Amino acid sequence: MTIKKRTSLELSRLKMLMDVVYAIVVWRIFLLLPRPGNNGQWDSVTDMLLSELTLFVVPLLALLIVTIYWTQNNELFGYLDHTDSIHTGITIFQLFFLLLFLYAIRVGMDFDPAADSRTLESVSVFLLGAFSYWGWRYAMTNGLVSDDVSVEKALQVRQQNYAEPVTALTTIPFAFIGPVAWELSWFLYPMIRKYFYKKSKDVK
Repeated sequence: MTIKKRTSLELSRLKMLMDVVYAIVVWRIFLLLPRPGNNGQWDSVTDMLLSELTLFVVPLLALLIVTIYWTQNNELFGYLDHTDSIHTGITIFQLFFLLLFLYAIRVGMDFDPAADSRTLESVSVFLLGAFSYWGWRYAMTNGLVSDDVSVEKALQVRQQNYAEPVTALTTIPFAFIGPVAWELSWFLYPMIRKYFYKKSKDVK
């Protein structure tokens, strides 16, 4: 087996690993949703939704963030031709920070809403985005990108991938204002994404 064929096979295995981890995270987020117990504390579904609204908001927000990163990774890995040990290591760390994000959510839900738990969530998402960016930058400079992806396109993709970690950093100050402000701050993402997307068009 040639080196190129072996590293292409490693890329396929890495994609499969990422899909499995993301699927597990989605499932675990679903399990964070409050469920009716046997103690009859809720009289109806409406009563449950209204009384535990915050416990629904956080998992749904987490699902949105995970979906964004899953979509991003599918796009980035679709541009790759093969991988190597360093790129694989970067990706493994990226998955670790994805799991750390899930852990941070669980911690935040087990305790009263506080700045430290929300900050931990923001930092874990920032590191997830930073390692995603680092992985793409490494792939660009070490010949892992497919030959049919132009240098201009690769640079544009790199520019666009600033949006996710910058959004996560932006949410950190809001964690000290309050949980609602922190949750709403994540919805700055479309504007930040639009800004970097427009900037990427100027990359040559």
